[in-house]
Amino acid sequence: MEFPHLGQNCSKETCKRFDFLPVKCDACSGIFCSDHMSYSSHQCQSAYKKNVQVPMCPLCNKPVPIPRGQEPDFTVGQHIDNDCRFTEGRKVFTNRCTVTKCRGKEAVPLVCSECRQNHCFKHRHPLDHGCTGSAKSVQRKVTDVKNIFGTSGIIKKAFTASAIQGNMVT
Repeated sequence: MEFPHLGQNCSKETCKRFDFLPVKCDACSGIFCSDHMSYSSHQCQSAYKKNVQVPMCPLCNKPVPIPRGQEPDFTVGQHIDNDCRFTEGRKVFTNRCTVTKCRGKEAVPLVCSECRQNHCFKHRHPLDHGCTGSAKSVQRKVTDVKNIFGTSGIIKKAFTASAIQGNMVT
């Protein structure tokens, strides 16, 4: 028994396979089989409309916002022609990490709210760079850790699995 009214043929010219579960492309509105449902597999001409990435200017390394439905190359070209503040010899990655022996540099500054120093992505959290920020906040964190683990370094009974399970209602 056949069901010709249930499926549709793939819109790809070289395929035309009959598929019972066809997929409609949200960019070009074509009907495709499971092999050709991705933008790249059917060479979708409207895929750029769904691309929401923000490209970086190759000269000044600043993000260039692109309105929906516009080609990224065109917008970046306009930015370079009109708004780009690139100067020869200017370094892009000027935000060095202040951790000893770390050579990390980032395009954006990552300033710690505790010690007010710049760090790389690897050392951006206060515990990762041994933050010596305000003494009050560091002492508060040490106290919090001691409350959870106790002075011996072992988790207190209140946080053990058996204590938690004992409080569970069956």
